[in-house]
Amino acid sequence: MKLLDTVRLNQDLPNEGLRAGAIGVIVEVYTTPDCAYEVEFVNDDGSTRAMRPLRQEQLDSA
Repeated sequence: MKLLDTVRLNQDLPNEGLRAGAIGVIVEVYTTPDCAYEVEFVNDDGSTRAMRPLRQEQLDSA
């Protein structure tokens, strides 16, 4: 996975109001201390719904 890839969440994140299957875009890639991806999820109007760092195992390619 790389910057600006579209990804699909593969688990529910109830505290963020996100369900498995939500589509997001990688907006940052972290390599230390561990590999992680900052993913932005948006509403239908384009406003940010949630943005948070996620591990690779929490995501699938969309």
